[in-house]
Amino acid sequence: MAGAGVKLLNKRIRSVKSTQQITKAMKMVAASKLQRAQGNMLAARPYSRKLTDLMQQLAGKADIADPLFEVRTVRRRLYLVVASDKGLCGSYNMNVLKVAQASVDASINDGVETEIYAVGRKVEEYFRKRDYKVFASHEDFGGVINSERGSLVGNTAVSAFVGEEFDEVRVVYSSFISTMTQRPVDEPLLPIAPDQATGDEEADDARAIDYIWEPSQEEMFKVLLPLYLRNRVFMTLAEAFTSEHAARMVSMSAATENAGEMIDSLTLQRNRERQSGITADLLDIVGGANAL
Repeated sequence: MAGAGVKLLNKRIRSVKSTQQITKAMKMVAASKLQRAQGNMLAARPYSRKLTDLMQQLAGKADIADPLFEVRTVRRRLYLVVASDKGLCGSYNMNVLKVAQASVDASINDGVETEIYAVGRKVEEYFRKRDYKVFASHEDFGGVINSERGSLVGNTAVSAFVGEEFDEVRVVYSSFISTMTQRPVDEPLLPIAPDQATGDEEADDARAIDYIWEPSQEEMFKVLLPLYLRNRVFMTLAEAFTSEHAARMVSMSAATENAGEMIDSLTLQRNRERQSGITADLLDIVGGANAL
């Protein structure tokens, strides 16, 4: 019986070692993707924040009838929800989806017709399974962002808003704080509205600036608005995908460590079984010798 137990433990140890090799490889791949994505995102953040601040200030000063500034009574709302195509990234997807579902449910309860723009297979599967309306979806980004994909998502959202299919567009994604921390956020995307008063003196001073427009407002916003929206959507996807790679790396690192602990435990159990078998054999031999 002891021999059979040792064989079974050896089989389990080999199985766990194989799993550990897979999780270790996945951790290394995620770490490589994280390093590249994080570098690109951090390099683009200062420009994005400055551009966002500028657009919020100019939106309060603008005197043009651009449809992207049009604040309407919200009867239809679109939620752009960004998560991953694949799993094995801990609680990353569920954290984003919980925030998104809570916001969508609140919108529906307020009598607003609400639909989902899903970026990531997990988002589409989650909301379709629960019978929410899915406006559009992308399931093949694979956690990789580029300007073409950013423009595709941005143009789809802008066309839906400008075409008055929706009166408001919001975005739910995971903001990258650090490798260990990602925070789901729910933010407005369209219409572009002036920044709300916060009581901050610096922000108040910025809003009080009287701008001289050269060239005209129309020509200025014709260039700035597409640039701002492309950048805003690009940064949203960059933050979300960087968070995904970080969550997957941490998850696979924990899985690799757990596999190592399980191997140590199984090895100890196997050695005990083997020692118990050897002890039993020795007792049989001694007992037989005494009988003779």
